Amino acid sequence: MRTALAAREVSSVYRLLRRTGVSQRQIAAMTGQSQSEVSEILKGRQVMAYDVLARIADGLGVPRGYMGLAYDEVTAIRVAVTREPSQPEESEEVKRREFLAHAAAVTVGANVLGTNSGSWVANPVQTPAPGRIGMTDVRQVEAATRALRSLDYQYGGGFCRDAVVAQLSWGQQMLGASGPEHVKTRLQVALADLYNLAGWTSFDIGLTDSARTHFGKALELAKAGGSEPLVANILYRMGRVYLHKESPNDALKMFQLGQIAAQESGSELAVAVICANQAWAYALMGKKEQTMQLIGRTRDEFARANLDDAEDWVKFFNETDVYAMIGTVHTVLAQTVDPMHTKFAIPALSRAIDSYGDEMTRSKAFNLSALATNHLLEGDIDHGARVGRTAVDLAESLKSSRVKDRLKPLLQEASKRRNNPDARDLADQITNLNVA
Repeated sequence: MRTALAAREVSSVYRLLRRTGVSQRQIAAMTGQSQSEVSEILKGRQVMAYDVLARIADGLGVPRGYMGLAYDEVTAIRVAVTREPSQPEESEEVKRREFLAHAAAVTVGANVLGTNSGSWVANPVQTPAPGRIGMTDVRQVEAATRALRSLDYQYGGGFCRDAVVAQLSWGQQMLGASGPEHVKTRLQVALADLYNLAGWTSFDIGLTDSARTHFGKALELAKAGGSEPLVANILYRMGRVYLHKESPNDALKMFQLGQIAAQESGSELAVAVICANQAWAYALMGKKEQTMQLIGRTRDEFARANLDDAEDWVKFFNETDVYAMIGTVHTVLAQTVDPMHTKFAIPALSRAIDSYGDEMTRSKAFNLSALATNHLLEGDIDHGARVGRTAVDLAESLKSSRVKDRLKPLLQEASKRRNNPDARDLADQITNLNVA
């Protein structure tokens, strides 16, 4: 039974229960399924959805950790970095240098800034692996990653991070299994993207060290699997961590490494993503000329990109995201260089916001916050406050500290205008959200 649970072979679990006298009707009652569903599973239908697996575990009284579904102590040992009490905590600057050295070594084979890849690199205890893996096992990892990424977009990293980490525990078991080389290669890429998502959801709730750990492992697996577009995507995401931490110089180094991988991949879409984020970094540094050059290149690369053939981890960068990035970059320039950039930021952000569906709640909140900031900069306080309140309402519905952090520029502009009652109310509303 433990073997069947660990492999998530629900059909085997149900057959074992039937063998000991548990009826289909009893299984259905315990797991919240219909009797016909139980019958289909007994005939071999696979169960892959995380929420269904969790409900089955809970209904049967099985610890979720037996199925790799819980971030319990066992999972933590397998996938989390632990630091010995005797080791002093490294400074953020040292951690960044170590990660850059590791990223450079993985991306271009360079040995720069020292040879130590850093104490943040995870060395998980190997778990018992299945004897042999096939493409079905890999597709399960890919399907789980897609489903969890959708939850992240809609509800924030805090809603699904533990589930992502639990999936890593399951996926990690398969790396030591035997199987055809093409299956192993695809598994490396699939697990790289799952680690990539673990890094992103960790970042979204403010766990920077955990994010760095997962991104580091993701880089290694993506490179081993020969996926340069995914290498570029991982480096872009780590650069975004540094942008969020107001360290554009460090972010730019990540993006420059990412650009090497993107160009090696031949993917114009991957190049466009990196260019857009490089523009953001330069905008934060107040360098308008470089910013505008990169915005232009973003448009050009995106226009040439083949969106239909794009892989999952870069397909998110569609026309809506191009407008969102252009609006974001001009918002930064409006704050740091020239308020006249609001005339470019507002239409771009408005177009992005109008295109977002309910499944992109977090992105919509980001852009509403930036749009409100631009309206305040233009002196349209009433409208800016109205848009800002919508952004705050969305932020309250998300389990994402990053969304709350991104409200800080809006809080700053609203606080400057506290003599206006609408601006004052908006500033108070943001402060009450624990942003200040």
